[in-house]
Amino acid sequence: MSKEELAVAALRNGTVIDHIPPQALFQCVKILGIELLDKQLTIGNNLHSSKHGAKGIIKVADIYFPEAVLDRISIIAPDAVVNTIRDYEVVEKRRVELPDTVIGIVKCDNPKCITNHEPMRTKFAVIDRNAGLLRCHYCNHTVSSLKATLR
Repeated sequence: MSKEELAVAALRNGTVIDHIPPQALFQCVKILGIELLDKQLTIGNNLHSSKHGAKGIIKVADIYFPEAVLDRISIIAPDAVVNTIRDYEVVEKRRVELPDTVIGIVKCDNPKCITNHEPMRTKFAVIDRNAGLLRCHYCNHTVSSLKATLR
């Protein structure tokens, strides 16, 4: 191993989320709710990526997230790849997918929306996956998932 390589311990069992945009890494941590886990957790940011220049990565030992939870990060990291690890081997590799409905993650940027004035969870329908467009359930305002403010 050259001195320039980063040595990160191999994961025996768990989940690795790779190809996260550096600016979205800590938002992904928040969405996954892993801040207080008592499991081995490795977070790397601004790591070299031949595809994107720089990337973030999250490795969580002994945790397998449901698809619905992992797909929530597609809102801010649409190119993220999830690797499932068992006995040090990648047994599944898949891209995250934008879910049909996004609940409680994105803030509606319509100042008149009821979700900005009442204590309630936001709810958006995905109206265009390719463009990442979301429509607020309450006021019908359209928001771009890639420019959305997270709650």
